[in-house]
Amino acid sequence: MIEALPDDVAHVLDLAMCFVAAPSGIQLGMQIRHLRAQKRCACGCGSTYFSLDAETVAPAPALTGTQVVGDMEVFGAKQETVGQVQVFTEDGYLAWFEVCSWNEEGFTLADAHRRLCPCHRRG
Repeated sequence: MIEALPDDVAHVLDLAMCFVAAPSGIQLGMQIRHLRAQKRCACGCGSTYFSLDAETVAPAPALTGTQVVGDMEVFGAKQETVGQVQVFTEDGYLAWFEVCSWNEEGFTLADAHRRLCPCHRRG
């Protein structure tokens, strides 16, 4: 089922895109508002596959094939790496992102969101 991009996905994706070099980062950033969530991983990790109407926005021409364009470590309380968020493109279009755990079972997008987006923390 294709649905609007959930807030937690959009927040983490926006943050990850801050680290993508120009001009590809600018071109890919313009795609974000056109993204929809096509499928989310069944394990609960938060990895999300995107749907995008290629007629509404241009690809980032420097990006061909499948590439990792965003790669962000997620740190724990002791500043150890506990996970990672990676953003992938296919032929210049944002395609999916993955939430990976290094040492915590059940590490989810909610965990990554809480650690990466302090403005959205709740007391």
